[in-house]
Amino acid sequence: MHSWFAVVLTAIFAISTGPALAAEYDEGIEYKLIDPPLRATPENGRVEVAELFWYGCPHCFHLEPEVKAWLARKPAAADFLRVPAPLNPAWAVHSRAYYAAEALGVLDKTHEALFSAIHEDKRPIMSDAALAEFYAQHGVDAAEYLTMARSFGIATKVRRAATLGNQWKARGVPAFVVNGKYLVNVESAGGPRKLFDVIDYLVAREAAALPATDAAAPAAAPATTGGGTN
Repeated sequence: MHSWFAVVLTAIFAISTGPALAAEYDEGIEYKLIDPPLRATPENGRVEVAELFWYGCPHCFHLEPEVKAWLARKPAAADFLRVPAPLNPAWAVHSRAYYAAEALGVLDKTHEALFSAIHEDKRPIMSDAALAEFYAQHGVDAAEYLTMARSFGIATKVRRAATLGNQWKARGVPAFVVNGKYLVNVESAGGPRKLFDVIDYLVAREAAALPATDAAAPAAAPATTGGGTN
């Protein structure tokens, strides 16, 4: 009798302390549905995770360490890209800066540096001239930067980013869009750490609908560009 009771207690204990079930999140609470869905990049059999941001946003700046931590462990089925969407017309100068830096091949070394210059060094970098000076300090000829930032190709990318932000119905940054279908932000998720739990949940939901060969494909390197995005 005592032996049987011990077995039951052991089983109950094992169940109660075993791996927790995956968290469930709800539309309209932790995330919003985007209808109709719109990816930033063409469908490629993988799950797209797009971050909308603005260099002048302190919340975006403070979230960067969490973004980097997530990128180090992101789901294998996910591709990441940034969208410097000018939700406010005044933000367009930084949208141009992002895409110009990308086109000039300096984005990897200037992305965090520009955030830091604005939010840690308190530099008022809010004009093409100020940005040209900033990039000159990182090895880019100021005139070359201005030519690139004011080019037709960069203007096209900025317009595309603005279109995405509008069609995704983003009202602020930072915000994340999973596969063009789901919008989630820090507030809706319940905090920075929970934000990426919700993103992981939505990625898993989308990956489950992919053919097994695609969902299990090797993870791509974090994207720095694509379809008006980084």
